[in-house]
Amino acid sequence: MNAYLFIMRSAVLLIFVLFQFNAIHGQTSLKEIDLNSGKYKVGFIHYTTSDSTRTYSRVYDYSNQKIARPIPVSVWYPSEQYMDNKKPLKILDYFEILKEEEEWEHLPNEQLLNWFYYPNTPANRNHLKEQAKAFSGIEFANGKFPVIVYAPSYQASSIENFALCEFLASHGYVVISSPSRGTETRWFSNNNAKEMETQARDVEFLIKEVSKFPIADLDKIASMGFSFGGLSNVIAQMRNDNIKAIVSLDGTERYQYALMQKSPFFSNTRIDVPYIHMAQKNIPEKVVREDNINVELNTKFELYDSITKSKAYRLKFHNLTHSYFSTLGVLFAKRDNRQDKSDSEIMESYKWVSIYTLNFLNAYLKDNENALAFIQNSPSDNGIDKGLITQKVKEPEIDAFSFQDFNDLAANQNYENLFELYDLTKKKNPSLKLPEGHLNTLGLQLVFNPKTSEQGINVFLLAIKLYPNSANLFDSLAEGYLFMSNKEKAIENFGKSLELNAQNQNAINRLKQLKE
Repeated sequence: MNAYLFIMRSAVLLIFVLFQFNAIHGQTSLKEIDLNSGKYKVGFIHYTTSDSTRTYSRVYDYSNQKIARPIPVSVWYPSEQYMDNKKPLKILDYFEILKEEEEWEHLPNEQLLNWFYYPNTPANRNHLKEQAKAFSGIEFANGKFPVIVYAPSYQASSIENFALCEFLASHGYVVISSPSRGTETRWFSNNNAKEMETQARDVEFLIKEVSKFPIADLDKIASMGFSFGGLSNVIAQMRNDNIKAIVSLDGTERYQYALMQKSPFFSNTRIDVPYIHMAQKNIPEKVVREDNINVELNTKFELYDSITKSKAYRLKFHNLTHSYFSTLGVLFAKRDNRQDKSDSEIMESYKWVSIYTLNFLNAYLKDNENALAFIQNSPSDNGIDKGLITQKVKEPEIDAFSFQDFNDLAANQNYENLFELYDLTKKKNPSLKLPEGHLNTLGLQLVFNPKTSEQGINVFLLAIKLYPNSANLFDSLAEGYLFMSNKEKAIENFGKSLELNAQNQNAINRLKQLKE
């Protein structure tokens, strides 16, 4: 057994997962989780590509050689292919990918459970034989489908949440994931701020990678992360406007807000898309005391409290500890007899995590009204037993209607009928202000483009109505007319500018030139 792998992962779990495993295990299975598949068959492909802009070392090759950063890619996708006699993947097939991503490709399968931090019990050996829902390499379904980019937990595999990924693909999503790897090697360094940025960059790489798939709808992308992946999940959204929603599976952004703030891209005002965080149960007093955990983690959530620009959902699953937000955790992890619920309770809650994830994505990527109602409902209204889940919902603060907002409306109507648009918008948004300088700059930008000169004139006509005593606006309007070879209007407006400011040297010079 590789002791380094075991020790590293154990240390990480203590810091980021905030719980211990004790040596009791139970009976779980994919079948008993009972996720109801959607109308699509699930295809799966796995391959390795590379990011040539970054270098990497295979840690166990004991070589000085640097290579382009390898990016193992797992993709689940909807398919309509008739299966005939084709058999789905087994969990063992996913563990073959785990071996590759851990850089132990040639490890004998009988060593899997000993090597990769899961108990080598009869129940876990039986899990490896279970059939999953995905089929290797089958055809894509017709059409375009929203994309989910999945960021795994600390140093974890791309396949750690394969049941959830299969479930989403069966309901019409393309799910793409790569392992959580360190910046220089398979393992994270002691600088978690750096590793957070590296994983966020991997998320961005996957967004580019998924564009190669003809069924990917690149206008509908969400990021989804578990544990440490929650940090990179949020950072990636902060710097990528094409991410339209965030799903956090007990993401570390709840526990390590100070770490997130170290990112040069951090700003809570940049979280401007719907956000859902599903959290573990309250950590019992005994565990808090014995494991020296800050009890504030049961209630404190600085990121959620700071979100103002988007709808935010906060759910707490009272039968789940941290590990059980992943498929591998539910099936293979040891239970902590100080706090863990029964296997049946864990599987039921994991199912609800999956259902909430699907409805959240359906609501905000597919504009499904029933899904939105589900997300907005209280858990009891959704038929969930009392005490299983508690929920909080935050509405975004309403921002003042900005110049940019008005300009978007004006551009949509080709800058025509601007007086009427302004009056209507002002009635709906009394705080609306259109600064003189912004109008002047916008007008000049438009008027000096031969394709939009008339639109620029329309902007200036609105501007002088709002600011009738502005010599500068009349001067700019005159310049616009001059650019369009309308000398008569140019002379008229240079004259008006001089009436308001007799010292306007530009207007004096222009009028002299025009009258010669």
